[in-house]
Amino acid sequence: MEQKRLKRNLWTYPMGTVGRDAVYVLINNYLLTFVLFTHTLNAAQLAAITGIMIAARVFDALNDPIMGNIIEHTRTRFGKFKPWLVIGVLSTSVVIYLMYNVKLTGWAFVVFFGVMYFAFSITYTMNDISYWGMIPALSSDANARNQLTSRATLFAGIGNAGALVLIPLFTAGKNAIGGNAQTAYGVIALAVAVLAPLFLSITVFGTREHREDQATKPEKFSFKQVFKTIARNDQLVWVAAIFLLQQIGNGLITGGIGSTYIYVTYGYEGGLYSLFTTIGMSVTAFMIIFYPAISRKMHRKQLMKRMAVVATVGYAMMLLSGFMPGAGNGKFVCLVIGYMLCNLGQNAFYLIMMISIMNTVEYNEYKFGTRDEGIITSVRPFITKLGGALIVAITSVTYLIFGITNFTNQISDLEQKCNQGLISEAAKLTQINVVLADVSSSQGFALLIFMTVVPCIPMILSYFLYKKYYKLDEEEYDRICKELGK
Repeated sequence: MEQKRLKRNLWTYPMGTVGRDAVYVLINNYLLTFVLFTHTLNAAQLAAITGIMIAARVFDALNDPIMGNIIEHTRTRFGKFKPWLVIGVLSTSVVIYLMYNVKLTGWAFVVFFGVMYFAFSITYTMNDISYWGMIPALSSDANARNQLTSRATLFAGIGNAGALVLIPLFTAGKNAIGGNAQTAYGVIALAVAVLAPLFLSITVFGTREHREDQATKPEKFSFKQVFKTIARNDQLVWVAAIFLLQQIGNGLITGGIGSTYIYVTYGYEGGLYSLFTTIGMSVTAFMIIFYPAISRKMHRKQLMKRMAVVATVGYAMMLLSGFMPGAGNGKFVCLVIGYMLCNLGQNAFYLIMMISIMNTVEYNEYKFGTRDEGIITSVRPFITKLGGALIVAITSVTYLIFGITNFTNQISDLEQKCNQGLISEAAKLTQINVVLADVSSSQGFALLIFMTVVPCIPMILSYFLYKKYYKLDEEEYDRICKELGK
């Protein structure tokens, strides 16, 4: 019976995240790009947008453990996870549609953006915490958990990669839906808002989790208990800090800097950035698919060491491409291969962090007698969002310091004129190329530094911290599970 349940869960659980991760990419990776390339903003308005995004993500990050506690206290005939999955995904779909389709400008847009962004922080958290919190409830077997995590990450990668590839392809350049970025983003937001609930319904109706804890009456809700649960678990605290470093390094390229660098270096053509992300991320499928097999033969710390070397070589190749003359094929190939290697290493780090956080559930049970799955697994999205806030800050400051917004404002003016029918699509693209020709080589190289050197440093630091401070290696985890009778 247990094997039949696991076999079913191994398919129905991961498939549910395809649409969810498309939503995440649309907001996390392209919202700032959407704002910059479709709205003309002065420095004060961009600063306000940046402040809203940072404040909302910090709020969201702090809200994650609280949402985890709310889930822990939920008692329904459908379990504690599925009601929040449904409420979260439906409300998120409404929010993202409105966010990308409103026709406002100036400060009115900034105010509306703030309301919608905070609303997204709340609605997506309901869904995200309940989704990833299910894994410990699906199985406590280490190998089964590795399979569930790697498969969920694989399907998340499908949604993630699909959005990363298709969004720039159909929003910038000659393939833009409707001939302009504003119309294109609105159509894509609608498509994602429909797909997310459809995919998640597979998880809602298909998975079967253990619900033994639903028979017990929950303790009284306590904010103090949320933070106490996290703070007393030393292994959770360490892996959270390490994961934050990794997330900052991992997200800088796809957070906006990567697409902007390619536009100013190789031209305003979304297909080029799609090609960059497609090839660069294709190799990560290897790690996701074969991670369970690799984990049976190689310890996590050994794998991290090797992947740190691979990723460092990748970042070095990307940086080297900046010293190559012109904007020819050789330069672009060097950039893409470098991204492929650093993405392989960073993806391995991400998988290891996921497993390491989940394994602190049993550590918590061993040390304190309670599993607290909802609270502990909420740390992963907590860190992801906190890292996202820092990425937004770094990206916006980079744009302002190096004068990149001077060019994005000119491009957004042209996109708006095309949307209003004042100029043709062909004229728009011609004038955008003239704008990009004025970007200096030093400005382009500054973006490249923030795509290579800046991400590489926290990645390397995260490896050394994990090696020294994370004690729940494979042997120790197995010992704890035996002590718990699992």
